[in-house]
Amino acid sequence: MEPVNDFQEGISTEHAFEAEPVPSLSETITPRSMVVSFILSVTLSIVAMKVTLSSGFIPSFSIPAGLLGFCVSRASIRILDYFAVAQLPFTRQENTIIQTCVVACTSITFTGGFGTYILAMGKKAAVGDVNAQNNVEEPSFARMITFLFLISFAGMFIIMPFRKVMIIRHRLTFPSGTATAHLINSFHTPQGVKQARKQVTLLFKSFGGTIAWSLFQWFFASGPGCGFKFFPTFGLEAYKHGFFFDFTMANVGIGMMCPYMIVFSVFIGTIISCGIIWPYIESKEGIWYPSNLGPNSLNGIRGYKVFIGLSMIMADCLFVFLCIMVRTTCAMIKRRRQAMQGGGGNAQPFQGIDIADQPVKSFDDRRRAQVFLRDEIPDSVTIGCYVLLSIISIAAIPHLYPQMRYSHVALIYLAAPVFAFCNAYGFGVTDMNLASTYCKIAMFAFGSWVGIKSGGVVAALVAGGITMSILGNAADVAQDLKTGYLTLTSPRAVFISEAIGTALGCVVNPTVFWVFYRVYKMGSGDMGDMPYAKLYRGFAMLSVGDGEQGLPRHSMLLFKVFFVLALALSVFREVASRKEWRIRRYIPSTIGMAITFFMPPRVPVGMCIGSLVAYLWEKMDAGRGRMLSPALASGLICGDGVGSLLLSMLTLMGARAPICIKFLSRGDNVKLDAFLATLHDMR
Repeated sequence: MEPVNDFQEGISTEHAFEAEPVPSLSETITPRSMVVSFILSVTLSIVAMKVTLSSGFIPSFSIPAGLLGFCVSRASIRILDYFAVAQLPFTRQENTIIQTCVVACTSITFTGGFGTYILAMGKKAAVGDVNAQNNVEEPSFARMITFLFLISFAGMFIIMPFRKVMIIRHRLTFPSGTATAHLINSFHTPQGVKQARKQVTLLFKSFGGTIAWSLFQWFFASGPGCGFKFFPTFGLEAYKHGFFFDFTMANVGIGMMCPYMIVFSVFIGTIISCGIIWPYIESKEGIWYPSNLGPNSLNGIRGYKVFIGLSMIMADCLFVFLCIMVRTTCAMIKRRRQAMQGGGGNAQPFQGIDIADQPVKSFDDRRRAQVFLRDEIPDSVTIGCYVLLSIISIAAIPHLYPQMRYSHVALIYLAAPVFAFCNAYGFGVTDMNLASTYCKIAMFAFGSWVGIKSGGVVAALVAGGITMSILGNAADVAQDLKTGYLTLTSPRAVFISEAIGTALGCVVNPTVFWVFYRVYKMGSGDMGDMPYAKLYRGFAMLSVGDGEQGLPRHSMLLFKVFFVLALALSVFREVASRKEWRIRRYIPSTIGMAITFFMPPRVPVGMCIGSLVAYLWEKMDAGRGRMLSPALASGLICGDGVGSLLLSMLTLMGARAPICIKFLSRGDNVKLDAFLATLHDMR
């Protein structure tokens, strides 16, 4: 996929806004935008935390943040107008600032490792691990906040010197950032206002309805196994294998927002893993592995789950990584040749850029480039800040995690700029952020370096966390700069908003996580699946060379077999896409199938229901379905997240549900009636 110019618009976007002056920095970052950003950041961080802890899937919040930012700001303007309070007009630039700040805050839910490496260090994920004595670090509230402040800002500073290269010279697309920018631009036209009002109305209806549904379910869940979430939707036999709908609206919303192919892949993977492979391996209990082990022991059934899923993810990540590197290299060579043919043969890759030197073809390009290059952030400042942060992190991180040495942290920060640019460039070309792939590479490198006896598992997870945070945040900043470029938002304003959102996320996300974690420790939460935490723990165990010791029989053989099968599937899918074969639409995603080895079937069931709802809606009314289904899905996800937080607060306050509803087979019901009758006679 080659970088292309901005969308070829029949009517110039910037001509529609030509009469509006570009607001100054103080008119863009306003008290109103900061208040709205804070409210939405806290709300969506709660939602993102609930989703990442329970299912591991994190949908993009760029469009919901832009939509909610627009509507909440317009609502606040009407309220202030009612009280005759003077205020600045709400512009698309301010809308972009809100969206940037909110996404910067919520993205730390993923890059901060709350559902991945933070939980993977703890005792819950380490159950059954061998040599776990020096390889466990329980989550600590103060340590999490300190660690996040150390690692979350480096990516912002290191990517800024490359902003002109990627956005002006190479004109990278950043498809998601471009789509968000066009959405924000459309909101600030008369037709866009009407469409946004419909979307937000439906969003708030589904949001309120989902919260009410969560509270309603709570009244019938007074004990273990109680409540509607244990309803045997497809019968008791399917329920025993985990196939049932648990009425979690977040999973339905995720299914509505995910591409059909991803949901289809998850469905196929669930059938293969939970419907075929696990029942067969469970039949070998006592032969392949001891029968007296718990379900979380790496020496038992969990060992097969971790290493089979791990092999498929490794194969897909390796193939995708190589493809992205080849595409990125070819794109850079092509751009370089074009520049040399155009008379720019003596230009250096990262020197200053003059508007006159660029092949600007339209009024929109000239206008956007002028604003983008007007507010300069000196490269010396951003590079100096990165160096300062690196020194502080090198000195502090080994005190937070003694398994890491100063040389380990220094090497990560030394190599990060190169990989950050590669990842951001690939993100702009393909819309795929490979920060988690680089994270796994770092885990293997540092885990094997430190070794199991010196705490290599924790060292691998910390090294991967630092890498993922720097590279992931750098790619997100590059995408937000593209959004700002297309909405005439000053890059300085985007950077400041990004910094504010990141600082807010370093406080809000650990707080939200700690509430959920406390409830989970009390045994009243539903976060016990931790699919990605188990995955990352498995990666770390494999990296220190301790993966095969104590594992059940044939587990490493199955690892190799499924690695080859997954690699073959990835190659076949790529070839089919390149050749444009018709069958390409029906080839499942390897990563989508692999993640089902770490999650219970009820999550994919909910996703399939959501995807089916979206599909039928688009079939019946394509226009309204495409316009409103993202809003409905966002409301379901947000409502479920806020509802979970309310239930967590009830649990922490000692509240107990008054009713227990259970679903029993006919035979169990007869036995229960006989038992109750015996008790009645004894009285």
